[in-house]
Amino acid sequence: MNAALDAWFAREILVHEEALGHLLRRYWPHRDELHDLRQEVYVRVYEAAGKALPSQPKSFLFATARHLMTDRLRRGKVVSIEPVGDFEALNVLIDEVCPERRLGARQILKRLAEAFDRLPDRCREVVWLRRVDELSQKEVAERLGISEKTVEKQMAKGVRLIAEYFYGGEPARAELPRKPQADKETEHGKQQTD
Repeated sequence: MNAALDAWFAREILVHEEALGHLLRRYWPHRDELHDLRQEVYVRVYEAAGKALPSQPKSFLFATARHLMTDRLRRGKVVSIEPVGDFEALNVLIDEVCPERRLGARQILKRLAEAFDRLPDRCREVVWLRRVDELSQKEVAERLGISEKTVEKQMAKGVRLIAEYFYGGEPARAELPRKPQADKETEHGKQQTD
């Protein structure tokens, strides 16, 4: 083994082990494969660095991890291909985005933005920090000066309201309107007399 390469690997690559682990846990669905996946990333980076040291080691490490995950997913989806006839006659372009599909995507995005805009202020702020800025629950709580439990509740509420608006067709709303106490008592009295 090359001592200079080993030192470079420890100094430039292994220092990012925690961030690499976070990336893999976030994007790889099979938790039992994370250790093997990380080791394979390290092997690929080490072998490539043995030929030529990358100019941006951290970027190279994460690009290698992304490529490896893509390769594994692609291998997992390989299906048997048997001749089925004339492919030209099918005239299928897989990557083509037709105007209807593009319009549909814009409409979905517009509807999602409308649902997000209807959220109560605090709820919208929590959802934004968690899902867009990708802060942890603890970081959001510290930034907003609220408890982690409140962040959790606001996040659940935001997701529920967005889903109600987006999928249910009903406007997202913070709470259902409450009946005044006098109306409740009147209704309660009517039920007893009926």
